[in-house]
Amino acid sequence: MARRRRHRTRHVGHPDREGSVSAQSGAPKDFSSSAPGGHNPWAVAVVVALATFMEVLDTTIANVALRYISGGLAVGPDESAWVVTTYLVANAITLTASSFLAKRYGRKMFFMWSVGLFTVSSVLCGFAWSLESLLFFRVLQGLGGGGMAPLAQSILADSFPPEKRGQAFALYGISVVVAPVIGPTLGGWLSDNLSWHWCFLINGPVGVIALGLMHMLLHDSDAAIAERKELRRKGVRFDVVGFLLVATFLGALEVVLDEGQRKDWFGSNLIIGFAILAAVSFVAMIPWLLKQENPAVDLRLIGQRQFGSCFLVMLAVGAILIATTQFIPQITQTYYGYTATLSGVLLLPGGIVTVMAMAAAGRLSAVVQPKYMIMGGSLIIFAGLYDLTRLDGSSTFGYFALSRVFIGAGLPFLFLSITAASYEGIAKSQTDQASALINVARNVGGSMGVSLAQNVLAYRQQFHQSRIGEAVDSTSPAYRETLRAATQYFSEHGYAGPDAQNQAIAWIGQQVDTQSAYWAYIDVFWVLALMALCAIPLAMLLKTVKLGGGAPAAH
Repeated sequence: MARRRRHRTRHVGHPDREGSVSAQSGAPKDFSSSAPGGHNPWAVAVVVALATFMEVLDTTIANVALRYISGGLAVGPDESAWVVTTYLVANAITLTASSFLAKRYGRKMFFMWSVGLFTVSSVLCGFAWSLESLLFFRVLQGLGGGGMAPLAQSILADSFPPEKRGQAFALYGISVVVAPVIGPTLGGWLSDNLSWHWCFLINGPVGVIALGLMHMLLHDSDAAIAERKELRRKGVRFDVVGFLLVATFLGALEVVLDEGQRKDWFGSNLIIGFAILAAVSFVAMIPWLLKQENPAVDLRLIGQRQFGSCFLVMLAVGAILIATTQFIPQITQTYYGYTATLSGVLLLPGGIVTVMAMAAAGRLSAVVQPKYMIMGGSLIIFAGLYDLTRLDGSSTFGYFALSRVFIGAGLPFLFLSITAASYEGIAKSQTDQASALINVARNVGGSMGVSLAQNVLAYRQQFHQSRIGEAVDSTSPAYRETLRAATQYFSEHGYAGPDAQNQAIAWIGQQVDTQSAYWAYIDVFWVLALMALCAIPLAMLLKTVKLGGGAPAAH
């Protein structure tokens, strides 16, 4: 005990690298009972969690409504998928600028501006009259929502003392992890019973309520106000060049990933052009960002072992979360005849389990090292994805729901551990950048995960179709027997002679397509399962941190 007291005493009053007092010693004595402005920190946590929940919900609420959107706007299913990816990319682009804008104009002002733009653009999405207008408003929506998640994390970090942050991040984590799961359920019900427009219009009243609560409860801390004044005094400007390079890279990369398969990859001049643009902007942005005193994105953080490992694991978490949330409803609606509502309800048990697991993960984070929680969560998610690789034509609602329960049970252990471990060794002035980059990883990972899954699905479906088609040989006894039985079936159901045989041949072709799709989806789930396993060696790179509410060991 004496040694522990001496250890704490040595940290008291130590300034961090920016000259401000450390989180452990510089907080006011009543920090655990009141946030900046004298408000209850839990009230602040609820407000920022509500806003974040609304923003993250829109990453998946449209997933089960894509068929309605493509039908209502007279576009193909592939084109309607841009409704999801454009939002994610625009969201990630704003995330890169959120750190500086929050410091320069104040967290409260920038947060309220973000919520306002998100709310207005959501309503405009609901009134979109064409795919082009919908995508434009979705970009605006993503730009508005991009700054909300990292600001929420920074506000929580400033509103709670270190020993309470685990519980605060658990509440925040519920909004980030559960919202993508509830999104399809809500989106499916709205699409089936009202229209797909309400998937976006519903954000209107919620956004207005969130804005009112923010105006009353949110206040910038004294340290943030002092930092803002110092930036103005020094005349520090936003790194416009760095921001444009990052935005160009992310946007061009997304076009290559999304359109590559449809455009025959490098057989298309469009894909070649965007690939060159992505490569040039990537090569140019690295030296530029490393040279800047106040870069748009602090790449030095990613170079650190602790934060870099968390960044990579969060990429995998985003890919698994968004890809499974989109592809499970997709396969159940396309090949099992589920409605949008039923496909959404399918994911609901996983969301309920996620809430319970988040509470358990919040308590365990005080006694279990983040590296072990990440490893355990990865194994649980792997079990759920492995279970999905056993799907076939007789798979039931309970089968899909149980697999999603496993995934939902493992996600909180990864998300909460990554969020907490990413701040280890980070100075207070870097918390905004760290928050932004972790959320960039989640969004970019989700976008890349969807694109990767779509490409795997398309290529493997072609592969399996060719292999299964080899067995459909007119000289094969099995084929002739199947054709005879199918012809007899259609003859007994009103088709005469040649028509019955034609129907039988068409039915066999349909079965080949369906079986090829099943195997292709199995391959997609295998890829995601292996991605979950990749988080284990990355977790082993994380440092052993001080538990039980202490300050970071390497502040």
